[in-house]
Amino acid sequence: MKRIVKLTESKLNNIIKQVLVESGIRDINKIADRYKKAKIYFHQDLDGVTTAIAMKEYLAQYGIETVDCEVIQYGDKEWSIKKPEGSGDVMPVLVDFAHGKPMFVIHTDHHDTQAGVESGTATNFRSSRSNVETISQSISPKELFPTEDLTLISTVDSANFAPNDISVDEVNNYIFNLDKDKSVPKNKMALGLVINKLLLAFKNKPDFLEELVMQSTPSLLNILTNIKRIMKEKGFASVDVLQQNRDNYVQSMKNHPNVKVMDNIIVQYGGGNMMKPGSYDRYTPFKNNPEADFIVIAWPLGLVQASCNPFKKERALKGVNLGEVKDEVLSKWETQLKQKEIPLSTIKWVSENKLNTESVGFTFKDFEALYGEKFSKINNGPELLNIINNIMQKPYNSLSDKQKSIMEKVTVSAWDIIQANSGGHKCITNISGLSYLGKNPQKSFGGGGYQKSEEDSPSVKFTKMIQNEFVRVLQQKIQEG
Repeated sequence: MKRIVKLTESKLNNIIKQVLVESGIRDINKIADRYKKAKIYFHQDLDGVTTAIAMKEYLAQYGIETVDCEVIQYGDKEWSIKKPEGSGDVMPVLVDFAHGKPMFVIHTDHHDTQAGVESGTATNFRSSRSNVETISQSISPKELFPTEDLTLISTVDSANFAPNDISVDEVNNYIFNLDKDKSVPKNKMALGLVINKLLLAFKNKPDFLEELVMQSTPSLLNILTNIKRIMKEKGFASVDVLQQNRDNYVQSMKNHPNVKVMDNIIVQYGGGNMMKPGSYDRYTPFKNNPEADFIVIAWPLGLVQASCNPFKKERALKGVNLGEVKDEVLSKWETQLKQKEIPLSTIKWVSENKLNTESVGFTFKDFEALYGEKFSKINNGPELLNIINNIMQKPYNSLSDKQKSIMEKVTVSAWDIIQANSGGHKCITNISGLSYLGKNPQKSFGGGGYQKSEEDSPSVKFTKMIQNEFVRVLQQKIQEG
């Protein structure tokens, strides 16, 4: 006969609290004993900002004060982030970012795959609609952002617009007007979309996103209040100017020579003229081509992005997994890419393109974390790696020719580089790392670049080849039904 145990409300609450604590960041109590201050690095979008705010509040529950924060972005900007001041006393934390680094003590992310994460890092990786949703509702012992805010953030980050009857005009709007004919949740969603647009319009302004994170509480309304304050204090463009710049950009891209539609697939190269604040929006191609099912866009920096039309409820290949298409596309060049060796000297040179004296730089620990044992080396391996480890503590531009030549003795296949840098969600994927191909830091002109008389660098040529193959595979699948 089973014994029935009655729990008092106090005991039940303690058990629930213990379960919530245990479901959070691994070893958070030990971490809190070691660190009393933290610096948070976050991705440059709404989910990144809100996750950083949520993490700031979560750490505060354990007596850890967030004293600084900084935007981190994919590509060479990954390695140009500043080192935390008071190294050893300030804990580096990374949120909403798929590429880890050995320097981080805590790392959370919600993408399908992560790279560069060292075994000792306290991690929380959950595939979800947004990273802030995980921090606020799963990791933290108490809910941080209001549920309706999390719904909006997750909708934006996952581009889940069609099921929620959200139009491209609503997403691409800078001005909120209360619509009495719509429900309260609908009006809140519209307001949240405006907050997202304002945040993106000024994301490249120095210290803008960092100030938002440090000054805001877990509330979209509080974030909006701070955005408006900063806009006024720093003389940023008004919402009317932003709206006009957006309208002009939409018109300029309607008949742009680098945009064409093939079998309901938008094929685009570059983003056009994006200089004026508020002009560029990633959904402009679907605004101009609402019947399109997909977009495949190539960027000169060596990146191909593909995504579904998130505003179209009925589209071809509704169940397509663009990540699987990516794998099929890359398989065409698998043999050649595995035979193409990229020297460590080139990897460090490309990675540190935007480096300054305060940057963390690309070290051998970063190299090992990203590529593991997937690199080749000559004889005297351990001794050679120790030498290279010391060399890579310095910025590339301060190395001697002899030190650079030593790094050329360690190589990684182009295939492994692309695999480590590519990924995404089911309905949006990217092929990245192409910028490492055809680069030679030892070229005498242009610092390893290519003369302006040359039409395209090898990496740009291959980027366009990848884009064309991606489009071809999609067309084939559409024809097959």
